[in-house]
Amino acid sequence: MNNADLSWMLVSTLLVLMMAAPGLALFYSGMVRQKNALSMLSQTLLVFSLGVVLWFIYGYSLAFTAGNPLIGSFDKVLFNGMFTAADQQFSMSGTLPELLFASFQATFAGLTCALVVGSLAERTRLSAILVFTVIWFTLAYLPICHMVWFADEQHGGLLNSRGALDFAGGTVVHINAGIAGLVGAWMIGPRLNYRREAMPPHNLPLTFIGAALLWVGWFGFNAGSALSANENATLAFFNTMLAAAIGVVAWALGEWISKGHPSLLGACSGAIAGLVGITPAAGFVAPSGALAIGLITSLACLWGVNVLKRWLRADDTLDVFGIHGLGGIVGALLTGLFNAPVLGGPGTAAGNSIWMQLWIQLEGVLLTLVWSGVAAWIAFKIAKVVCGGLRVDADHEREGLDIRTHGETGYQH
Repeated sequence: MNNADLSWMLVSTLLVLMMAAPGLALFYSGMVRQKNALSMLSQTLLVFSLGVVLWFIYGYSLAFTAGNPLIGSFDKVLFNGMFTAADQQFSMSGTLPELLFASFQATFAGLTCALVVGSLAERTRLSAILVFTVIWFTLAYLPICHMVWFADEQHGGLLNSRGALDFAGGTVVHINAGIAGLVGAWMIGPRLNYRREAMPPHNLPLTFIGAALLWVGWFGFNAGSALSANENATLAFFNTMLAAAIGVVAWALGEWISKGHPSLLGACSGAIAGLVGITPAAGFVAPSGALAIGLITSLACLWGVNVLKRWLRADDTLDVFGIHGLGGIVGALLTGLFNAPVLGGPGTAAGNSIWMQLWIQLEGVLLTLVWSGVAAWIAFKIAKVVCGGLRVDADHEREGLDIRTHGETGYQH
């Protein structure tokens, strides 16, 4: 045990918790219409909490125990054996108690589930979202997490064994959630009068506060993924700050050139895009690589939410795929590029060439897109049957989810 590592990881776990509630909840809530503001706070909080509970019951065991290359076992259901001194040590946790490692990973699981909510905003039944979460968490999040991150002395997940690089969740979190949200947006259909009437964010200051909290919390997300208070955490920390900063500047300039004005919503989106892009690379690239990744990912996501979204014909309400999905794809591929020593990176233990590492990264991207997309389709189909439909009725949608679903309103007039 190392007290410095333990202290840093306790703080990192709290920082990632802050990303979900209040960070993501406020970020999402400010972007919807006033009649649905409270529903976004409620859905984000409920889904995140459900993910944490499922993680404790069986999720951690299936993700981080030896089983086969696709999934783990039930050996540590209910965190079995993690409370006695003899069983504290786990090869992946380094100098930490395994309970702390599992706690840190619990926040990732809950946050990934909560990200999907943004694609389904303003028209989806709460019951359907919760049923979907249970099924998709089991069929998609846990296998992808195991395949990318699990490794011990004898076993490794499928993509981990192939040498895929994902420092803090480009595939596990962002691509995983992004494609699930896109599938959901297709299956549920667009909001009433989508593209026929304006649906602007109702409170951009709330979105700004949420984005700022996400940026601060992301230091726990990325630097915490070093699992130690060391030089690698320091590198990930600075890379996270730099990529987000250039993401803000790149998006603002891109909007200024293409639309004639830089928006606050765009600047916030640029920060998130830069953070998403650097997530898989944070501890694997030099700061010069982080600058390039933040810049390229931000511009790619600007194109994604303005052009690709129209091509896909999906009402992805809060652009979960356009920023998290697309940003995760770009970031995962660029990790393979800027990890190369010739571009300032440390290189891989296997000494892969740039082209070989890019191919391995592409394998991870494609597998995650297909696996999570199919799992999301199955989960939404089951939720539709169980809940009698995926979306609320038209009158319910017109009045707003706040009053009809929760019996409350976010604002008093």
